[in-house]
Amino acid sequence: MAAPTTTELLWGTQQRPKRGPKPSLTLERIVGEAVELADAEGIANLSMARLAERLGCAKMALYRYVPGKTELNALMLDSAMGAPPAAAAAEPWRDYLRRWSEVFFQRVFDHPWALELAIGARPMGPNEMAWLETALAAMADLELNAAERFDTVVLLLGHTRSLVQQVGPGKGEDAEGKLEREMGTVLAEYGDRFPHVRATLAEALQTPIGPSGRDNALHFGIERILDGVAALIAERS
Repeated sequence: MAAPTTTELLWGTQQRPKRGPKPSLTLERIVGEAVELADAEGIANLSMARLAERLGCAKMALYRYVPGKTELNALMLDSAMGAPPAAAAAEPWRDYLRRWSEVFFQRVFDHPWALELAIGARPMGPNEMAWLETALAAMADLELNAAERFDTVVLLLGHTRSLVQQVGPGKGEDAEGKLEREMGTVLAEYGDRFPHVRATLAEALQTPIGPSGRDNALHFGIERILDGVAALIAERS
């Protein structure tokens, strides 16, 4: 039997043997352990040999379920993204896209290695496709053409991804506070050379504008993107 393709694995359409002993592993367990390993040690430290060791099986046993690292990465990405938030009945498009963006940010922040796997043309799984579907559905009745709806999604995804890259790894940490402390240490010594940076940071610390004074950039950016879309729609109305 030919090895399943990435698309077949993602969408569960690969043929499964009907006879023989019950397998000791499952694809779901393999992917789940791979995600946990990448979360703990980074995607660079994930290998089929390392995963087999974690699962307590021979490396070759994994290839009965997944042909290689490329296919495993695709399954990990779709699993880590999970399903998008469901839209509430009659929820305004702007409210949903705001919540959609915030949830997406948290998913990627919890699994920052997903950024590396989500680059380039590649097969998409059902979860990743559902993220696109729900966002586009929220804009279906707006005065936007198809390209503008897609580009709105691209802008929101780009904003959330860039912030995850900025704050870097450190699940559970106050990433924004850590950045402020690091900048403060430098500015305490060399602040005279960067007066605008020093003054802006000092003012921002005194007058936080985001929820609990954190994630200001995330919420500010989302609102400005949605403001721009709303202004475009208003022009056409």
